[in-house]
Parts: sequence; C-alpha cells; structure tokens
Amino acid sequence: MRTIRRFEERVVELVNANEIAGVTHEYVGQEAVATGVCAALRRDDVITSTHRGHGHVIAKGADVRRMMAELLGRVDGLNRGRGGSMHIADLSVGIYGANGIVAAGAPFAAGAAWAAKTESSDRVAVTFFGDGGANQGVLHETMNLAALWALPLVFVCENNGYAVTLAQSASTSGSLVERAAAYGMAAEAVDGMDVDAVLEAATRAVTRARRGEGPSFLECRTYRFFGHHTAERTMKLAYRSEDEIERWRERDPLAGSGAKLDPALREQIDADVEQVLDDALEFARQSPRPERSTALDFVYASGLRPRRGVAG
Repeated sequence: MRTIRRFEERVVELVNANEIAGVTHEYVGQEAVATGVCAALRRDDVITSTHRGHGHVIAKGADVRRMMAELLGRVDGLNRGRGGSMHIADLSVGIYGANGIVAAGAPFAAGAAWAAKTESSDRVAVTFFGDGGANQGVLHETMNLAALWALPLVFVCENNGYAVTLAQSASTSGSLVERAAAYGMAAEAVDGMDVDAVLEAATRAVTRARRGEGPSFLECRTYRFFGHHTAERTMKLAYRSEDEIERWRERDPLAGSGAKLDPALREQIDADVEQVLDDALEFARQSPRPERSTALDFVYASGLRPRRGVAG
C-alpha cells in the first residue's frame, strides 16, 4: 500500500512538471482494495484493470521501474511507452491491461476465466471496475455469461462514491450487491478501507472460483482522496465537501495498517519504498524515447505496416 501511495504522489509531481504528458487518475485512498484482492491471487492468475489502474498493476507484481518508464513514454516501459497510464499491461504476471473504456476489462477477464476452465486449470481471473462501471451494459452481459458458464471470475467493484463528479446515489438504483446476487452468484459488500477485510473477502471469492463454484462479486466501499484526475485540482469543482473528504481521510488505510506495525519497521518500510521509487525514476529517465520512425510498430498483430501513397 505504501508503494502504491508514494508511486501516485510521485506521478502527480511528474505530471505537474510535464515529465508525464496529459493527466493520470490517482489511486490515493483506495490502496487497500488492490492490495487485499491481489494478495489473494497467484502469479498466474489474471486481472483486468481500469483507467485508475496503477494500484492494481503494482499490487499484482509489475516491475515498478518499467511502470514508471511507461508513464514517461520510454522504450523500456512495460509496453514500450505506447500504453501510458490507462493501458498498462504485463502478461508475464497476469495483468491483461488497464483500460480507458469504463468496465471494458470485464469481458477480457471472462475470456481468461473461460480459457482457464476449458484447460482444466485452477487459475482465477479478477476484473476491477468502479461504481460508474456498474451501470455499463457490458458488465451485466459479462456477469450473465460468467454465472451461466460458472466461470472462475471475481468481479470487484471499487465503489468510491462518484463516477467522475456524479454521486452514486444519483446514478445507481438499488443495491449493487443485490444486482449481482440476482445473477445467482455469491455477492457481498466489504469495507474497502480495511485491507484485512478485503483480503478475507477476496480469499473467500478466489477459493470458490478455484473449487469450480463459479463467479463472485465484491463491492469494496472506498474513497479517492483527490479528484477524478490530476487536472481536477485546477478546475475548482465543488461536487464534494471538505468535511466529506476529511471524514474519509480519518479512515486512511495506510494509517490504519501502519498503526499495527512496530514504528521502527514502519520507518524501514517507508525508507525502502522511497529507495525503490528513486531507482524507478532514475531508470525511467535514463531510458530512451521511441524513435519517430517506429510510431506504427506494434499496431498490427501480424507486424505488417499500412501501405502509404497508394493511388486512388
């Protein structure tokens, strides 16, 4: 959780300094969800992520150096600098990609789960999405098929209360848990600010999936401490009150978990994380930028390049 928090804080500094182009979607406040869920998984299990995906990618075990290089658009990035913040993937550790399209990772995860089942493997797939994604048709289509086919798939809804600036209370009718239960799958809500509670719930869901008992749904009730993305700081939006943000900050998952540690150990962890991130940033800055002549490389699976200058 500390690595995710400090990675995101470092990334904001780099965005503000224009070392990272565009905006990123911070995961600050939600670290317990990614950490708790991914701690219940094996290396060969699969996850699909969201536009707010850095926490999931780190928790699943991606190389933080190559993540940083990816965000800086360098050739040593996880995706050669072409994926950027919202499309990081690392198949070697089961990360089938962050995704800029809301809830679009769900069918990818279902495909991975279906492949595991047809291969008689006990691999499990997890798809992360937000409360806004819970209203997307593709998610419900995926839940329907996952339940019909008893896929080893865990649906993890990170309910942080807002879809961009729209409160969940104004966008969603009924209970997210009851929606999922209507498909015939196990479903529960969990305190997404408590990493131990998330781990316990995720372990139950993953165990069911490995036993061939089909999909599960977890609604992790959490909160993002900052805006929808890094540019929101300059937009002066007022859809959340300072009192609301402060109430959630009192339940900071890092503070809660850190309080359980010996102070000396906590200080050592913090120092180790800073060193990891210092090394990551140095690695990223030393990595070369892609040559312009390679801009169309990796666009087509066949490796073929589009023809140019063909007469009409």
